[in-house]
Amino acid sequence: MIFGLRGFRGGLLASIMVAMPVATAVTATFIPSAAVAQTVASIAVEGNRRVDVETIRSYFRPGPSGRLDQGVIDDGLKALIETGLFQDVKINQAGGRLVVSVVENPVIGRVAFEGNKKVKDDQLNAEVQSKARGTLSRPMVQSDAQRISEIYRRSGRYDVSVVPEIIEQPNNRVDLIFTINEGAKTGVKSIQFIGNNYYSSYRLKDVIKTRESNFLSFLGSGDIYDPDRVEADRDLIRRYYLKNGFADVQVVAALTEYDPAQKGFLVTFKIEEGQQYRVASVDFSSTIPNFDPNSLRSFSRVDVGSLYNAEALEKSVEEMQIEMSRRGYAFAVVRPRGDRNFEQHTVSIGYSVDEGPRVYIERINVRGNTRTRDYVIRREFDLSEGDAYNRALVDRAERRLKNLDFFKTVKITTEPGSSSDRVILVVDLEEKSTGDFSISGGYSTTDGALGEVSVSERNFLGRGLFAKASVQYGQYARGYSLSFVEPYLLDYRVALGLDFFYREQLSNQYISYNTKTMGFSPRLGFQLREDLALQLRYSIFQQEISLPAQLANCNNNLGSPQATNTPGYLNQLNGLGFVTGDASTWGCYADGESSLPVRRELANGKALTSMLGYTLNYNTLDNNKNPTDGLFVEFKQDYAGVGGDVSYLKTTVDAKYYTPLVADIVGLLRVQGGMLTNVGKDIRMLDHFQMGPNLVRGFAQNGIGPRDISYVALGSYGDALGGTKYWGASAELQMPFWFLPKEVGIKGAIYADAGGLSDYQGPTSWAATGEVNQAGCIPASKTSVGNCMGMTYDNSNPVRSSVGVGLIWQSPFGPLRFDYAVPITKGEYDRVQQFRFGGGTSF
Repeated sequence: MIFGLRGFRGGLLASIMVAMPVATAVTATFIPSAAVAQTVASIAVEGNRRVDVETIRSYFRPGPSGRLDQGVIDDGLKALIETGLFQDVKINQAGGRLVVSVVENPVIGRVAFEGNKKVKDDQLNAEVQSKARGTLSRPMVQSDAQRISEIYRRSGRYDVSVVPEIIEQPNNRVDLIFTINEGAKTGVKSIQFIGNNYYSSYRLKDVIKTRESNFLSFLGSGDIYDPDRVEADRDLIRRYYLKNGFADVQVVAALTEYDPAQKGFLVTFKIEEGQQYRVASVDFSSTIPNFDPNSLRSFSRVDVGSLYNAEALEKSVEEMQIEMSRRGYAFAVVRPRGDRNFEQHTVSIGYSVDEGPRVYIERINVRGNTRTRDYVIRREFDLSEGDAYNRALVDRAERRLKNLDFFKTVKITTEPGSSSDRVILVVDLEEKSTGDFSISGGYSTTDGALGEVSVSERNFLGRGLFAKASVQYGQYARGYSLSFVEPYLLDYRVALGLDFFYREQLSNQYISYNTKTMGFSPRLGFQLREDLALQLRYSIFQQEISLPAQLANCNNNLGSPQATNTPGYLNQLNGLGFVTGDASTWGCYADGESSLPVRRELANGKALTSMLGYTLNYNTLDNNKNPTDGLFVEFKQDYAGVGGDVSYLKTTVDAKYYTPLVADIVGLLRVQGGMLTNVGKDIRMLDHFQMGPNLVRGFAQNGIGPRDISYVALGSYGDALGGTKYWGASAELQMPFWFLPKEVGIKGAIYADAGGLSDYQGPTSWAATGEVNQAGCIPASKTSVGNCMGMTYDNSNPVRSSVGVGLIWQSPFGPLRFDYAVPITKGEYDRVQQFRFGGGTSF
């Protein structure tokens, strides 16, 4: 970096290297006379323009003897220089006078930045110490240039150069200009692992946060070299091995090297895996009188015969210490011990429960929260001032604060209190942006093209609230939603959620009718355990259906001239509702009308559903977005009938089990099922389960199950009616494409599905009381036929099955999936769709 001095942007430019502080230091000269200790009658000041004479004289005060001796003059000279107000200070003593000659530092008129595109002026101004209307200090300018360079290095631009320049202005004023050449991002070109025999490099790249640069890197920042991130990756790798039984693992080093040819960094992690251990025994001991340590056995997450898991061991200790506090042993300490058998590759786990030191929390100091309210942070602690110090609870609070995702960094440390049995907890935080504005879009074979605009805030008003507003608009699906979540209702660890929604589903090739749904749903969430959650909810919504114009043109008025002139029309009236041999003249089914249950709901008008429900989740997945190991089970029940127009009980269960196999291949087993039970009122067709590729891939949306076949003779399929019972099972293998960079996020899948949907219990006939032509009803007043029509439908229950392949892409635009499946077994009237694509955003 070069430090420049130039006059009026066209004058003399003197370049001075930043690494030469001597050239920029203030000069000071003292020229003593022969009589240094002589009494000085006056002190003369020369060269000052802004600094007052008396201010400069005040630095040279005579001692008790009233004389200016050498010590007083030296101290005054030193203090004057340290003010930073002067470029040069000279002192001359002659003829009984002390002459102080100064050259003042210029005043900075403005501080400007040129060439900065990636970092805004406001951010740079906040970092530099040189300020407008302040005094120019060349050492400070050098420090500012280095500080600006460091800002760019933290964002991955190591080729940055910063040249500070001074432009002289009249009246001893200057403009300070920092000319910045930002350079290109310095990315990570290669990530290598040495010593990893059990886990492949492909798998370990999933564990760390650093990513290799690729053609999509501009959409993220994981490929930017960050030494702090690389160091954190070392710990992530170590913890991953410890979680999977490698008790001796060491991540020896994380070596980074800049490659000028590739203009990027090469990162290499050196690992010593050691052996994989299993648990041989789990024992408990205690030094606390009259306490049975075996009573804590149920809190141990480590079982005999299982792989040694350091993470499970830590959680076991945490839960045991919390349980001890609940039982009144506030100072109890649970210490784990692992005795390794190197020959058998086993670990004997021992939990020792002892009485710990009696230390209390004197204060909890929170620092760095400029926006987040103090109580939002403090409520994540299960302890407060005056409580017994419990390290397990402190670690839990730190983990909770990190999981809030409000802060870049969270660190809780301790400081000595006012006495030996007191400790102060210090919570250091660095806040980050918590608001999101997103515009997303996508396409699916079911909903067509669709887009979404959403605004969300995870820390609304700094109170820890979540708020989101979104608008969706698609080819066949449209709507908007408002969501609000209070994670601590009445200061309890209970989440209150409020959802307002409006959804509109338009008719398409899979359904003949339009639906509009508007509703409101409050919910309460309880985290029963780390892996177990319960949600209680109430939903109230109004649903209305309508038909597109071409399906609402039915005119079955039997008093019309066409009917009257047709011989024997009453005898020839069949279940389809038209006169045989003259269907084209009726305009009712020749172009494919909606099914009876749809037209019946159309005639009934809007329906109000008032429903209570709950969901129980069990989740041990290692990663919710891209799982490779663990179990997820969701059990849901909803009871509709708390007022409203409909009544039923709906029960569903969905279980997914992931397990890593060989060569980074992940196995997935999924089972699901559901039942709809009649409770007091007839069940509408719209409340039935509708299944397709969500149950068995290779079939169209609403493509399986009972179906209206009343007009198959006319070459037209009716609507899918749905069913009250369904089951499904799937087996899938997911595998990476090893020839593609890991960071691209593409993997393949092969799978087999089977399932069934059956037992339609909705309306199959309709007793008409008048003329409802738009609904397709034959008026009872003009015919001896006592109902509108009867419906013929297929209610067979074959097993549907298919096999297929898929392409899964965790893209920067959201998860995308392409599937091609071939049905093996199907029903006679099922609708097939072998290719399916979906993704972008979810509606």
